[in-house]
Order: sequence, then C-alpha cells, then structure tokens
Amino acid sequence: MAISLTVNRKPRTVDVESDKPLLWVLREDLNMPGTKFGCGAGLCGACTVILNGEAVRSCQTPLADAAGKDIVTIEGVTASPVGAKVVEAWTALDVPQCGYCQAGQIMSATALLTATPKPSADEVTAGMAGNICRCATYLRIQKAIAEASRAIAGAAA
Repeated sequence: MAISLTVNRKPRTVDVESDKPLLWVLREDLNMPGTKFGCGAGLCGACTVILNGEAVRSCQTPLADAAGKDIVTIEGVTASPVGAKVVEAWTALDVPQCGYCQAGQIMSATALLTATPKPSADEVTAGMAGNICRCATYLRIQKAIAEASRAIAGAAA
C-alpha cells in the first residue's frame, strides 16, 4: 500500500504495510538511520521524532498514524531555527558521552523549545520525561536546553 508523508520537508511515498512502525520505515525504507532503536516499547526515547510538532516515539507509531503528516528526524532538525539552536548548544556543551540516545534527546528538546521557548525547570523535566540516557548526561542535557532557550530568546530580540 502506497503511503505519502513528509519527512524533513520533503514529500515521500513508501509502499509498505500501514501498521509498520514509523521507526523502521525511516531506517529501512527511507535509509535514515539517525533515529535509533532502543527498547522497542516507547520507554527509552531513542526513537523520538517530531510528528506535526509533537515529540513521539516512532517505534510505537504505526505508519498509518504518520500518513499525510509532517515528520522531522534528527537528519532534518537543524532546518528549523529552534532545532539549529538545540544542536549548537549540544555541541558547544559536549553533551553526548556514548551518543546513542542523543538523537531522541535532541528531538524532544526541540519539540519542547518550539512549544515553550522559555521553559521552567519543571517544564524541562516534563518535556524530557521518558528520554533515558544510560551515560547519565542529564545535567549537560539540562544545561544545553537552557543555553538553547537563551539563544532562541536572543535571536527573537
């Protein structure tokens, strides 16, 4: 079954079953390996993408739920000003240790800062809930989100 979607601002069509998880469509059918497989149950956040502005776990999102919608992956996150600021902060603060979870972390942070450019500490905690980092770089992640928030505010001024 041919299903149309927009990935990183580009129209795409895939001919796969509509119940195939979006994660595997991205990785296998669209050759976009940046979105990672972690737990397969939507609990770790490694597979996070932005679907119509909302951070979602792509391992638990059937392709049918993404049909006709805008999807942003780690490969395209810097096309948005917010995503670019998040990636700049991540790099400047050397956030990753092993790096495996970082694509999902960046996607969740981008969705958070797009919706709430100046989040409180509680909003950051809530917005990043479910994104697990086995290396425990949480303090650097929080600092990078704060830095990106300041950069976004400065860009808007």
